[in-house]
Order: sequence, then C-alpha cells, then structure tokens
Amino acid sequence: MEEIYATPLEAFTIWMKQSGYTNATKKEYLREVLDYLHTLNERPVQEAGKLQVVGFLVSKQGTAGDKTRNRTLSAIRSFYAALIDFELATRNPALEVKKSKTEKNKIPVYLEENDLEKALSYIEGRYRDRNLSLFLLMGYCGLRVGEVHRINLPHFKKAKGTLEVLGKGRKWNEIPLPELLVQCLSKVEKERIKPNSQREEAFFVSQKGRRLSIRQIQKIATQIFDELKKNNPHLMDMKLSCHKLRHSFATMLLNNNVDIRVVKELLGHASIETTMIYTHINDEQKRNAMTTIIVPQVAIPK
Repeated sequence: MEEIYATPLEAFTIWMKQSGYTNATKKEYLREVLDYLHTLNERPVQEAGKLQVVGFLVSKQGTAGDKTRNRTLSAIRSFYAALIDFELATRNPALEVKKSKTEKNKIPVYLEENDLEKALSYIEGRYRDRNLSLFLLMGYCGLRVGEVHRINLPHFKKAKGTLEVLGKGRKWNEIPLPELLVQCLSKVEKERIKPNSQREEAFFVSQKGRRLSIRQIQKIATQIFDELKKNNPHLMDMKLSCHKLRHSFATMLLNNNVDIRVVKELLGHASIETTMIYTHINDEQKRNAMTTIIVPQVAIPK
C-alpha cells in the first residue's frame, strides 16, 4: 500500500512537517490515512469522492465515538489539503463531509488552586528543581506539554522575565513569567546537565544529557498526580494529566476575573470560542449566588 501511494504519502509527510504538526499527530494522521487508502482498493486518490470518505467513516462506527470519528475526518481533510497544496489533487472530498456533533458543554477537568498548590509539595528527589519548573510551566503558565518539550535556552528571557513559546501551527507567543518561576528557571538553567550534543539547546534535559521527551514529562507529572491522589482521597477518581494543568491555569485566571481576551492570548488560542469552554461556573459560585435569594416567610408551607 505504501508503494502504491508513495507519492501522496510523501507529500503528506512533508506537508505536516512544514505545518508544524507534532510527532504524535503526524504518526496518528498517517495511520488513519493508511487505513483510508486501504479502502480505495488501489484506486487513485484523485478519483475518490465523498462516498469513499463517508464509507470509510461508517466502517469505523462500531469501534469509534464521535470524537474519534472527527479526528479521523480531520486526518483525511489534512491529507487532501496536502495533495492540493502540492498540486497532486484539485478537490478535497473530506470537506464535503460534516463533523459529528460532540458534547460542547462538557466542563473541563481541573484542579482547584489549593489542590494545585498541594501538588507542589510532592515534587522531590534529585531533579526536584527541573520537575518543579515543568509542573509550574503547565499549571501556572498554561503551557501544553509539547510546548514545554520544545523550550530551548534562548527562549528564556531572564532579564525581561518572559518565555518565548512555540505553540500550535508554529505560532510564537511571549509569556510573562511570575517572579518565583523566573528564579526557578534560572536555577535550572544554571544546574542544567550538559547535553551530549554541542548543538542541543534543550532547556530541559534528562540525566543522559538528552532533551526530555513528551512521554518523560508526562511520566513525571503522573508520578506527582499519584502522590497527590494518595494523600487526597477526594481526587482519587479524577483523571489528571498534563493538559488538566492547562485547564487549571485557565480556570484560575477566569476565577480571578481576568479578561477572557487576555486568557485567550496567554493560552495561545486561535479563537476565543476555544477559551469559552473554561467559563464554567463552579459549585461554590452557585451556592454564593443562592445566598443572595431571600425566600419570603409566606412561601413556607404550614
């Protein structure tokens, strides 16, 4: 299959690299596209239409939900966008297929400020300063795990107290850092293990002198979450991850009445609609609102 569709697949791979897709997304999209190409039975991709795309999506309905279906559709849309960009196709049949409606009002999982602060006390060991900085960047600056992974030494502007972040779509964003985090990053920079390669500029490196991978950062966060849950039973059933720290940061800002437009810029969102998912109301806010309501005595049943 890879030989039959070698040129389109090569074009798609190059296109995703140029577009700044993460390695995880590139791998997932290639897998989805290969599955799709299998259903074409060696038919040229240029001849496939809406029927073939819908047929492929329907074939996966038994094992995939709406979210997975939409991700698969996004992969195929990107594939045809790459072919059009390289003049290997003239239309994108996947654009003619509508995405499934997913639950839009689902409240993001996040840690309350006091639980977020508790988590910091469980960061210990030989690489405490490095791991603390990783956690702070995600929980108190809202960085994605991939953004933390990509930080290089020149991105930390100590004098200005800012950090240059390379986000989705190769979009750069300069984030002002809290003073304590500037101090923490300065210490990590000073004590940083010298990488094996002289050309390696990674800010966060492993004990082997290599850039910390996304998986390693996730593992460090998981260890912290496990300790937090062990000592805080009310969090035991909460599914925590690096991205939940980003949710916590966004919620913290909005609870502190920060303008949503500023939150959008700090998170690096392309649309304010994405930021809107964090404008949920918590239980305490509901209770406080209800205390303002005075029920007349006459309404009490006798």
